[in-house]
Amino acid sequence: MTQKYPITPAGRDKMKAELKKLKEVDRPNNTKAIEVARAHGDLSENADYDAAKEEQGMIEARVRDLEAKLALAEVIEPTELDGERVKFGATVTIEDLESEEENTYTIVGEYEADMKKSRISITAPVARALIGKQVGDTVSIKTPKGMREVEIVDVEFNPVD
Repeated sequence: MTQKYPITPAGRDKMKAELKKLKEVDRPNNTKAIEVARAHGDLSENADYDAAKEEQGMIEARVRDLEAKLALAEVIEPTELDGERVKFGATVTIEDLESEEENTYTIVGEYEADMKKSRISITAPVARALIGKQVGDTVSIKTPKGMREVEIVDVEFNPVD
């Protein structure tokens, strides 16, 4: 059995949009670039042709990668989830018990993680430590700064944009 992986609707839509752009914009542009480079003559010393062919390989690899990921994606809508326990799709606020610093993270699929938007992969150590816990629980998390004790302050299930 092939293992499915969780993804939010926003993550799936972003993948579909990238796939569409690759197929409808990047692939045709690349085909034109190859044709133009071929018209320049000798292909053995044609840097433009080599670059266009290399780009073609990267486009095709990315298309295959996205198609495979989408085929295995299990779309989970966070707003349809609820409860007190941390799980995929949860937006979790934690407080570092030593520094009293609060951080909020949304647990998303590994292909949609983005630290700039405070989205962490469900496979990340922080997320794995939080899964199954609830508000008020104290959790030990291994970070680059060493072990940290955090308390779960809030768990919400909001849409991911």
